[in-house]
Amino acid sequence: MLLQINPRSSFSLKYHPLQHAGSVKTFQTRVKHINGLANKSESKKYSVRCSSESSFFLTNKIGHSEDLVINRNHKLLSKSTVALAAQDGYSSESELVSTSFMQVLNKKCDAFYRLTRPYSCVSIIAALLSVSLLPLQNPADFTPKLIIEAFKCMVPAIMMNNYANAINQLADVHIDKVNKPHLPLACGDFSMGEGLAITIASPLMAVAMGIMLRSPPLVIGFIIWCIVGGAYSIDLPPLLRWKGNPLMAAVTIISMNGLLLLFPFFIHFQKIVLGNPVSFTKPVLFTAAYMVIWNAAIAFVKDIPDVEGDKAFGLRTLPIIIGKEKVFSIAVNMMLMAYGGAVLVGAFSPSVLCKLVTMIGHSALAFVLWRQAKTIDLSHNKSVQSFYLFIWKLYYVEFLFVHFLR
Repeated sequence: MLLQINPRSSFSLKYHPLQHAGSVKTFQTRVKHINGLANKSESKKYSVRCSSESSFFLTNKIGHSEDLVINRNHKLLSKSTVALAAQDGYSSESELVSTSFMQVLNKKCDAFYRLTRPYSCVSIIAALLSVSLLPLQNPADFTPKLIIEAFKCMVPAIMMNNYANAINQLADVHIDKVNKPHLPLACGDFSMGEGLAITIASPLMAVAMGIMLRSPPLVIGFIIWCIVGGAYSIDLPPLLRWKGNPLMAAVTIISMNGLLLLFPFFIHFQKIVLGNPVSFTKPVLFTAAYMVIWNAAIAFVKDIPDVEGDKAFGLRTLPIIIGKEKVFSIAVNMMLMAYGGAVLVGAFSPSVLCKLVTMIGHSALAFVLWRQAKTIDLSHNKSVQSFYLFIWKLYYVEFLFVHFLR
């Protein structure tokens, strides 16, 4: 190995063709700068380890952990090279570019996954599968066309969900750095420009798909969804920023997670897909009432772990106004009331099977909810967050039980 050190405190390394891979050469220098990298000490020991004919590895054994990989053209490679060089001893530039691209792609996919809040996407899928079955009047109406239409509707609905999440995180990025630092905009995994692009593109594509499906109910529903989602998040007083008003915040959650998933899609399946006149049946009306109560409870529980950040930025959410304990108690009692109403409706069902499934099923869910609520520690945000995700799961289950309310 030949080392050349010039008088200006820099050096260049030349690889000797007879040097064996894996061999190590050590040298000592008093320079402060090595290829433009500053060293704080006057004297450091370095080793040059030959890994192949095209690269070697330079390390500082004294106290610095930063390593450089230098190719035969004396160009510094990126840090992602180090792992590959250590593993294989050699990587071509195309392999390095490919690896770097995959790392960035994986990071962006993970950021998008966190931005969309998957539990709300699952709610949309469960709701649309259930709502697509509500207009059925006889088994002959259940056709492959209905299933295909249900999956077609999921795409724009999920896009509208992405819009609501993205615009909320754009408006609340400073608050989320306190309350939810794992979110992609708060932690920097998405730039503000990328978040804005998702916010603009998502509703445009959803409305365009509604037009392609030739469904006025869906187009109108998506436009209302867009307006309500923006009003909830955008800070433009006195009419907007509904998030800071407990009543309007509950109205927003009820609309976007409940009623806008029920009525526009129910009318679409009943009138556009099946060609039947619009008629709101008993299961549809019960589902609407259940969604109102349950999503209001979700809105109340959602704000409990966010008290610290919301208070710091001047928001007046219900847990800040009346306290966490009272809000939690109100939310749990509202959900138990919803289950009680379901048991009462099921008791008057003419079908014995529907009566048994509805009464026993909702009684069991009410007991599970009550027992889980007793274990929650409101002083720990993780405990509250786990309960919040738990009530979303109960929400999914209800989309199955509504079909027994006949």
